Amino acid sequence: MSNKVNKNALRAGTVTAGTALMLLLSSPAFALTRDDGDDPGKGLSVVQTLGLYVAAPIVLFLVIAGLVMVGDKSRKTKG
Repeated sequence: MSNKVNKNALRAGTVTAGTALMLLLSSPAFALTRDDGDDPGKGLSVVQTLGLYVAAPIVLFLVIAGLVMVGDKSRKTKG
């Protein structure tokens, strides 16, 4: 039973340390004040955002999948 308790304690410590490290690394993201050279541009429109974060990854996935399928078919016909 002691081995199981030690394993759970080690797991809990690892998760806690990992969470603390991630929070420490992301803390600058919560800054409210602007830096001296900060000059943010215009924001993206809804269409641009959907195109960049939804459509582009889907198209990229389909292109890669298509290339893999073409490569796989050419290997089967030669054999």
